[in-house]
Amino acid sequence: MFKTCINIYINLYINKYGWLFFLLPLLAVSNAYAEDGYEMWLRYQPISNEQQLKTYRKQITQVVVQGDSATMQKAAAELQRGLSGLLAKPIASATKNPAKNALVIGTPNNSALIAALGLNTELATLGDEGYLITEQKINKRTALVIAANTDVGALYGSFHFLRLLQTQQSLDNLNILSAPKLQHRVVNHWDNLNRVVERGYAGLSLWDWGTLPDHKSERYEDYARINASLGINGTVLNNVNADPRILSDQFLEKIAALAEVFRPYGIKMYLSINYDSPRAFGDLDTADPLDPRVQQWWKERTARVYKYIPDFGGYLVKANSEGQPGPQDYQRNHADGANMLAAALEPFGGVVFWRAFVYSPDIGDRFRGSYDEFKPLDGKFADNVILQVKNGPIDFQPREPYSALFSAMEKTNMMMEFQVTQEYFGFATHLAYQGPLFEESLRTETYAKGEGSTIGNILEGKVFKTKRTGMAAVINPGTDRNWTGHPFVQSSWYAFGRMAWDHEISAETAAEEWLRMTFSNEQKFIDPMKELMMTSREAGVNYRSPLGLTHLYSQGDHYGPAPWTENSERPDWTAIYYHRAAKDGLGFNRTNTGSNAIAQYPAPLAKIYGDVNAVSEELLLWFHHVSWDHKMKSGRTLWEELVHKYYEGVEQVRAMQTAWDAQEAYVDPARFAQVKALLKVQERDAIIWRDSCVLYFQTYSGKAIPAGYEKPKHDLEYYKTLARTRYVPEPWHPASSSRVLK
Repeated sequence: MFKTCINIYINLYINKYGWLFFLLPLLAVSNAYAEDGYEMWLRYQPISNEQQLKTYRKQITQVVVQGDSATMQKAAAELQRGLSGLLAKPIASATKNPAKNALVIGTPNNSALIAALGLNTELATLGDEGYLITEQKINKRTALVIAANTDVGALYGSFHFLRLLQTQQSLDNLNILSAPKLQHRVVNHWDNLNRVVERGYAGLSLWDWGTLPDHKSERYEDYARINASLGINGTVLNNVNADPRILSDQFLEKIAALAEVFRPYGIKMYLSINYDSPRAFGDLDTADPLDPRVQQWWKERTARVYKYIPDFGGYLVKANSEGQPGPQDYQRNHADGANMLAAALEPFGGVVFWRAFVYSPDIGDRFRGSYDEFKPLDGKFADNVILQVKNGPIDFQPREPYSALFSAMEKTNMMMEFQVTQEYFGFATHLAYQGPLFEESLRTETYAKGEGSTIGNILEGKVFKTKRTGMAAVINPGTDRNWTGHPFVQSSWYAFGRMAWDHEISAETAAEEWLRMTFSNEQKFIDPMKELMMTSREAGVNYRSPLGLTHLYSQGDHYGPAPWTENSERPDWTAIYYHRAAKDGLGFNRTNTGSNAIAQYPAPLAKIYGDVNAVSEELLLWFHHVSWDHKMKSGRTLWEELVHKYYEGVEQVRAMQTAWDAQEAYVDPARFAQVKALLKVQERDAIIWRDSCVLYFQTYSGKAIPAGYEKPKHDLEYYKTLARTRYVPEPWHPASSSRVLK
């Protein structure tokens, strides 16, 4: 907070006087404050490398901005804030007559300086959101230029330029052209109107409905800055298990106030809606999408939304899933429901994000659910409908094969749905960088149209030539000062944004950028911490659900292990439904002798997945029921390999502890102590996971834990009791009051 105030004063006095002499003593102590993670990767600490600092100061002497829109003002303010912090000196500002080595920012429409450079050829390739960062001559003086076709493109370019300095990249001979590969880059919140966040682990909802619209917390703008720095251009404010009241005038007035804050940062507002809203409002006795009265209700209500929020983005819909209402309640299909809403949004340019997370309680294999419901509807959705599909066929598990919908829906717009909030990865307690999961998913080869048909290319529209593209992530930040609870959850938010802009960015690249911007540019810190981050996801898989096991969690909280769960209101909410452990082996047979889920995949993949010797061992038990004595590539039996993986996961966490403990010199005390303590908790939890699962599966294998492994301290009954009594700090909340509707 102290540093934020210092930056504000810096900018005020730079703008008024062009100098900062009497504030220099304050600058000298600005680094003394205790970091708490609030600034995320936008810390703008002074460059610690003296030679690099001198070079940057010579290369950037002035910021010249001619456009005066709200967005250009935000870009100029961010550059002043960032450069004054990074260069530890005031940066002069101007609107004309650039000095030598000025930084000039703008578009051909708002800046005569940019227009005169003749960059039309380059800018023509960048669309509405891309940007060019280059070195040019202006009035025979060398200048750095951030140019774009739109103001928001210039804003994105400003954040990229600051990232170059934050990561200490060379500014020599710059010629960066960058444009997003996906149109809709959206974050989803699962916030309820009572401010409890479903699957949120960092406090209450950011949105203080009680004080809106009159009071706009400074966190709202900082939230917008954080997202805009990654090129995220949309946010869905509320839970997909939606409360109908979100569409009332009372809440629309509040949402409009948030939209005013987000708009200059290029972020559109979206809302999750409850499909039964016409009934919930008491206006109709039906929500049948083919009823003209329902169609008219949605047209009128949507027009009212746009009256409050003229640039409203559209609706996100969870329908006929986990008790939520939908078109199937009226014997209609998902296309009927989505298209009715699409028609209401179409006059305003809005879109429908229709979630494909559906599964019937009586289906033989939940794996097949989404595909079997949606594949017959391919080509029947309106042009402004985008099917939002989770990365895997079940539910954000630590590792899943890709959802077969991505390679099957050739005539339907689709977008990816990832999860940043760690519902199945230890909440805000465990360190589990999700970048490797995102990369693994986006680079999966589907062979849908031959080689090169990766998920990323499908999302981009390269494979099926779809018109609308996108990627979403469930992020669920809260009122915790550092937004995400665990400091390293920030890294997954960062990686999502970078990969949504360009799905070819690697998890390793995103990790290194984040480390440099969030902690330190010291290579002795970067190398071991990058390795730690890149290992953390696999560690989480190993001590939870290795070799293709899945959904071994205690139900409801999704935190601790409960592979023994067998009694629930529906079979697919139990663990035994998925692992199929028996005396003869382990795993779910999804080949043509089982549920035949492999038939949902293109033939080359179906052949691989269906062959017990060809399928990746990481997915083995997803597709095969395998004997305990099955020989693995390591030479170990399945039982021995299973035990090895569980123990390896614990050892990986211990290695993470050792690596972190060596970084005390590079990290501020508060964040160092927090991560150190959380890694200790993670080790404890990993051991509980390991021992619970190994002892449980041992009751089926009948085999001893191989020699050389530390033996569990307790018997299986102890861990079963622990699971029943363990306190889990998970503020889960039922979906919404709308469920009372029948």
